[in-house]
Amino acid sequence: MFTALAAAEIVVIDGNKITAGENLAEAYRTKGFFYWLVRGSSNVFIRMPELLHSSERGDGSYSRDAAAIAMACRDINHNFFDPVFQAAIAGIEYSSVADLGCGSGERLFQLLRYRDDAKGLGIDVAHAALTVAEAAAIDAGLSERVAFLNDDVSKLEPRLEFDCVDLITCFLMGHDFWPLENCVESLRRIRIAFPHAKRLLLGDTARTTQYRQQDFPIFTLGFEVGHDLMGTYIPTLCEWDVAIERSGWTCIKTHLVHTPADSVIFELEPR
Repeated sequence: MFTALAAAEIVVIDGNKITAGENLAEAYRTKGFFYWLVRGSSNVFIRMPELLHSSERGDGSYSRDAAAIAMACRDINHNFFDPVFQAAIAGIEYSSVADLGCGSGERLFQLLRYRDDAKGLGIDVAHAALTVAEAAAIDAGLSERVAFLNDDVSKLEPRLEFDCVDLITCFLMGHDFWPLENCVESLRRIRIAFPHAKRLLLGDTARTTQYRQQDFPIFTLGFEVGHDLMGTYIPTLCEWDVAIERSGWTCIKTHLVHTPADSVIFELEPR
């Protein structure tokens, strides 16, 4: 293992002594991408020979580690999306927030720490992710201010507990709404399900379009190939613009996230 790490200058081997290499800090900062690929999505890549045939894609015959995906996304959010998110949220008032595809719950906890009187609701389709989130809420001392709901956020129906929500966040799962007509319908459902929401902050990574074959940035090919194998379409930024325009929301600002490539936070308000 250390020989492999030394080859990438992550560590330096000097006899029996191993020290930090010049790339250690950056490797640690980006470890969430590696964890997403080799732990969370490993079964998808193991089954690549069968899934390469289009007739096999999207049939649910593969499995993913939902808890590992949640942990990896928490790490990616913290290191890459959060600095942009903090700037986006700074001028927004809220008293009740719903996080769609909440995963480990870390974004909810962050928002509740910003405002001591706010309440939170996390919604995710994966039981394993919610188990992680519920335990984390107890550890963070926030279990009295946050609740979790097992539901498919692409098919939400109005609920009484949604009425008080004035801020919605959704990160690293917007591509699960696609293809286009499904995405438009899902965004419309969200608009109806949360009648008093004033903002939707939607953060995701789009399909790359501007890179040459030898210049693909970190994570891009693994992310796009993995989703293609699962039969999940990753839209481009231009396709997102079309979906938002048709969805009943208006994009009032686009916040660019530089890593992963072609990542963005759309700040939307109900039309």
